[in-house]
Amino acid sequence: MRIIGGKFRGRTLATFRGWDIRPTPDRVKESLFQILTPRLVGARVLDLFAGSGALGLESLSRGAGEVVFNDASAESLAVLNKNLSALQVRATVTQKDFRACLKSADGKFDLIFCDPPYKESFLREICNIVSERALLNEGGIVVYESEREECADGFEAIDERRYGRTCVTMWRQL
Repeated sequence: MRIIGGKFRGRTLATFRGWDIRPTPDRVKESLFQILTPRLVGARVLDLFAGSGALGLESLSRGAGEVVFNDASAESLAVLNKNLSALQVRATVTQKDFRACLKSADGKFDLIFCDPPYKESFLREICNIVSERALLNEGGIVVYESEREECADGFEAIDERRYGRTCVTMWRQL
């Protein structure tokens, strides 16, 4: 796994071992960030299920002003911290369940990346908390990766792409 573009382009990231891990493939990341790059300059980003930090680090590489990384797993955070150190990036990192992270988040975000385990369906719950807490700046979006199409009350899908079994949908609050 590597950084696709921006100032860290080509840098290899530490990853996980094992069959239970499903990092976002480079071709999906490349397509996603071609769409998102105009939104990234100076953006405040939340990488809610950060894992190795690939999505948040790609955002920083392409000009995001700040990324808040969150993951409930200590193993994930160890890999993330290794990647932050290798890139010499300072960032806010929290170890919380996604609900606790959203409920305690300070400020608003321009982008919220949500790449939960595929067997889980958290979109509605995430969007409800984001809406209740007004966590998106005007024009902000939630980027949700899953295996299936989903829907969320009070949000509209503004873009959806399929890459094999991966479905990436960008949601805007109504």
